[in-house]
Amino acid sequence: MRVRQDERSLSNMTATIDNSNASQATKKKHLGIPEAVFVEDVDSFMKLPGNETADSALRKLDEQYQKYKYMELNLSQKKLRLKNQIPQITQTLEILRHMQKKKETTELMETHFLLADNVYCKASVPPTDKVSLWLGANVMLEYDINEAQALLEKNLSTASRNLETLEEDLDFLRDQFTTTEVNMARVYNWDVKRRSKENLLKSADKS
Repeated sequence: MRVRQDERSLSNMTATIDNSNASQATKKKHLGIPEAVFVEDVDSFMKLPGNETADSALRKLDEQYQKYKYMELNLSQKKLRLKNQIPQITQTLEILRHMQKKKETTELMETHFLLADNVYCKASVPPTDKVSLWLGANVMLEYDINEAQALLEKNLSTASRNLETLEEDLDFLRDQFTTTEVNMARVYNWDVKRRSKENLLKSADKS
């Protein structure tokens, strides 16, 4: 019997540690995004400092909600940039792989390059083992094709990983929206019930 009790205690302790580790992992994973705590006991919540009235509590919750909206806007913009960037990197890598095949030959490579929006020019490119990559901020550097390919593959891997993280963060943010909205509704309903109860007591006193 003692052994079973010890096993049960050990199991409970392990479950508690696992839950704690999972919670810490979630906080680390979504670093910078505060987790919205569900208000289970509204009475206790309204006794916390700063929640003297329902209006003040709702104002605090609304401020938290607006911060989440601001975070969502920033993350959505980053996601859009990455979704535009990844196809560009992929396309450049395909061109580099094609140039790799051609660099040992004497055959010219026929291509078109962009002059302006929707304006392309036909060009013949001789075999080469050098390419210039546009790095942004008015910076262009020359690389060996092998170096350029390795750099772009690394950038593509990083961008894809960042996009996945952003999508997870946005999903996490949506959960915080829902929790905050539910909390606001619970506080509002609590206040409606409180006011109704006060009105009933006043009516009873008058009669």
